[in-house]
Amino acid sequence: MSNLTATTETHAVEQSLPTARHIIAKTVVTHTVTYFVTGVAAFTLFDYPGLIAKSQLSASMRPLDDPMVMAGPAFQPLRGLLFGCVFYMLREPFFTSKNGWLAMWAVLVSVGIFGTFGAPPGSLEGVIYTVLPLSLHLTLLPEVLVQSLLLSWLLFQWVNHPGRKWLNWMMGVAFLLVLLLPALALLATARG
Repeated sequence: MSNLTATTETHAVEQSLPTARHIIAKTVVTHTVTYFVTGVAAFTLFDYPGLIAKSQLSASMRPLDDPMVMAGPAFQPLRGLLFGCVFYMLREPFFTSKNGWLAMWAVLVSVGIFGTFGAPPGSLEGVIYTVLPLSLHLTLLPEVLVQSLLLSWLLFQWVNHPGRKWLNWMMGVAFLLVLLLPALALLATARG
């Protein structure tokens, strides 16, 4: 009898969890929007063109007017898809607990920012293996910390409150704008 009860409880919990389509689609949109918004804010606040020109980053980064850089936001749905697949596998701790967004952010920060296998600025590997000064690592860090925080919190809210139609509309319109703006910028430079 206890096996039947456990099976019934497990089935009830699984039915109350958000679906893969639900989590993945919302992750794609939320990641793309938060990536663009924090990127534009950091670009402006931290004077990325000047920062890149004055640092060793200029040797390894594409120019800011490069078509690939301009199209960067259009590639973010692919990264959102990767995140969404992982978030779906971790849906129970991320979307059913009161502070699931905080657990999601902690995973993104520890695995995706500080503990990444590569050596990007702001990571432990970047500090150890690149010649970039610590001040540059620290200057670039707020952007990724804020973006991952916004992604975690906003996605948690959106997944757990699907009836908020204003949020559905806002995120949908923002997503379309984020994809449209780079396309318009690329068209403008192609004509210019």
